[in-house]
Amino acid sequence: MNDRMTTPWGEIALTRFPEDPRDRLRAWDASDEYLLRHLAEQEREQEQRPPLSGTVVVVGDRWGALVTALAAHRPVQITDSHLAQEATRANLARAGVEPGAVRLLTTQDAPPERIDVLLVRVPKSLALLEDQLFRLAPALHAGSVVVGTGMVKEIHTSTLELFERIIGPTRTSLAEKKARLIFSTQDAALERTANPWPYSYALPNDIGAVSGRTVVNHAGVFCADRLDIGTRFFLGHLPESRGGRVVDLGCGNGVVGTAVAVADPAAEVLFVDESFQAVASAEATYKANGVPGHAEFRVGDGLAGVPAGSVDLVLNNPPFHSHQATTDATAWRMFTGAKRALKPGGELWVVGNRHLGYHVKLRRLFGNCQLVSGDPKFVILKAVKR
Repeated sequence: MNDRMTTPWGEIALTRFPEDPRDRLRAWDASDEYLLRHLAEQEREQEQRPPLSGTVVVVGDRWGALVTALAAHRPVQITDSHLAQEATRANLARAGVEPGAVRLLTTQDAPPERIDVLLVRVPKSLALLEDQLFRLAPALHAGSVVVGTGMVKEIHTSTLELFERIIGPTRTSLAEKKARLIFSTQDAALERTANPWPYSYALPNDIGAVSGRTVVNHAGVFCADRLDIGTRFFLGHLPESRGGRVVDLGCGNGVVGTAVAVADPAAEVLFVDESFQAVASAEATYKANGVPGHAEFRVGDGLAGVPAGSVDLVLNNPPFHSHQATTDATAWRMFTGAKRALKPGGELWVVGNRHLGYHVKLRRLFGNCQLVSGDPKFVILKAVKR
């Protein structure tokens, strides 16, 4: 959906990524608008020291709305999302922003050494916020401006406590259009604990090939402190690998692909996720277990870029949320990408909540779908490319 956002500096056209004319979700929300209004007001009131001077860092900008609006200040964007980064590139180009005016970093890159303005779009994951504040706090100084933004439903007492514990004294604004701002002041005397991320734990002893093995989770990865029940169910019913090319699609911490590699060292496993944190976790999990064989780790939009007809098996636990929105668009893209990438006779195995009805989509797309196993909450489905 290509829509126009009104900012204090004019209108900008914004889209999400991948662009889909059927997508009716906007590439910004009221919290982005609130933050931009606040910055513009401060700019008018503080002509002697504009609030956007120096190095401006924007964290968690979901589709590039903030850095596109602030491009004249040459901001640095830090994101965990490949899709958000691609949307940002497209939105900057559409706005006529010169290449290089906005520096695009991932959560795995080293942040700037000095930050004069830190703007934080509060993420859904409290752990990701914690990790990012720990990583960025050393670059702040006494004159740094720190402003967070989010919808009221996204900002909790625990959110404010993180800013207070890692940055310094924190307060919030009044709510406007169900959005709220967070203001923090850097406290040089603050004694911070060590950053707890990444986090490692040992897997249970009853889940097949990876029983008792180590999992490494970077902040923001789904179910970072324990094995989620859907993946646990999947691990108990994985197909027997017969070598060939296997994809752990939407790999998260990589435990499913690692299980395949442990059980069959002849398999070539490709770990794919749109989250930089997830792919870093998958690689760390794989290496922590000293798995023999060949593996590749790729951040991207599903199986885009994987040659058609080159894959023997795809294993998938698709997400059904995009930030706060519940949607099956991601699952459908994963399924269609898998069908394109699979060889004839290749199989897509999917685990999902029973109520999501993935069997209907798989049958429509592949012309077949078999129930491998199920319990009251989850089903494991298999579709074969004919």
